[in-house]
Amino acid sequence: MLDALVAEARLRWGLDPGAGLQVVAAERLIGTPLEASRPALLVPLALLRPAEPASEPVPGPLPGRHGPAGRDPLAVLARLYPPEHPVGRFGHVEPTTIGALTADDLSGPLYLGPLAPELAAAGPWAMPYISQRLRLPDGCPWDREQTHASLRKHLLEEAYEVYDALERGATPELAGELGDLLLQVILHAQLAAEAGVFDLADVQASIAHKIVRRHPHVFGDAVARTAADVSRQWERIKADERAEGASAEGGGALDGISASLPALAASQEMQDRAAALGYDWPDLAGVLGKVAEELAELEAAASADGRREEFGDLLFVVVNAGRRLGVESEAALRAANHKFRRRFGRVERLVTERGTTIRDLDFAALDELWDAAKAGDLADSQESRP
Repeated sequence: MLDALVAEARLRWGLDPGAGLQVVAAERLIGTPLEASRPALLVPLALLRPAEPASEPVPGPLPGRHGPAGRDPLAVLARLYPPEHPVGRFGHVEPTTIGALTADDLSGPLYLGPLAPELAAAGPWAMPYISQRLRLPDGCPWDREQTHASLRKHLLEEAYEVYDALERGATPELAGELGDLLLQVILHAQLAAEAGVFDLADVQASIAHKIVRRHPHVFGDAVARTAADVSRQWERIKADERAEGASAEGGGALDGISASLPALAASQEMQDRAAALGYDWPDLAGVLGKVAEELAELEAAASADGRREEFGDLLFVVVNAGRRLGVESEAALRAANHKFRRRFGRVERLVTERGTTIRDLDFAALDELWDAAKAGDLADSQESRP
């Protein structure tokens, strides 16, 4: 049967089997990694295995394509191909299109011709192709000029835009921001491939191997019954990995923390690593006592250099207090900044309504306006609750 379908597809639709023909059982479409830039035969399972009963359970959606539109075969095809893409129907003279397909069409064999690589946008290989194409001599002048160094600022910008979007949870905008960040990964992999160092497959393999290695309770024989068990195991494995790296390269537990990290995030990561090795205060009370001690030392500092050093020490131990409370210091300060921005904007509007300027008001008047802005924030918060 399959030979006959291939022969007919070659004759009617110009199928080239050498282009990497995919044969997909229609009943398993939602769980199959179909690549739209390669030709495909979509065939009912009964035609592929006529001697076997069709009693197998329907597989779940393919991970990575398992959102709301990944649970229906027609919806999956509509994500992978444009609506006007032609679909060859065996036994029918006239073809149809992806947009016109019905569930009944899936009961017979179909031929899906390949898309141009840049149009197979929902697949994993479209962006690597596009990235390489942009770097060719007849590609984009801007892309051809880029280097690892020139792209660094864009990586940080995109990461912060994702960070901001995460405050709103899962939104369509977040999907776009994650795509922008993924582009940076793909661009750096492309540059490295051109230099003969590594490519995107190495990037994917590196993180997959690492995650499997750090989850022996899922992919091995270890046992971790609670999230706390997992965290301890994770830190222990990372510590072992760093120790192996240190013995080979002469490094230590704090190696690998990027100097470009925001200072609060770097401080928290350093303290997390030290705590994983047992270097930590026994309880929160000890940390808060240290906060008071550092604050006193800041008050007693007599020089500019001394005040700067003591202020840094105070921030460092405040981060430790946040860590012990389960608070991410970077996120907490960003939230405080956002709150200040919002409330200060209210103060500015109230000042304008009074027909004056902030510079013309004394501290008591400004403090009164700040309290009014704070009260407005609380009122808005109560109104927004369901």
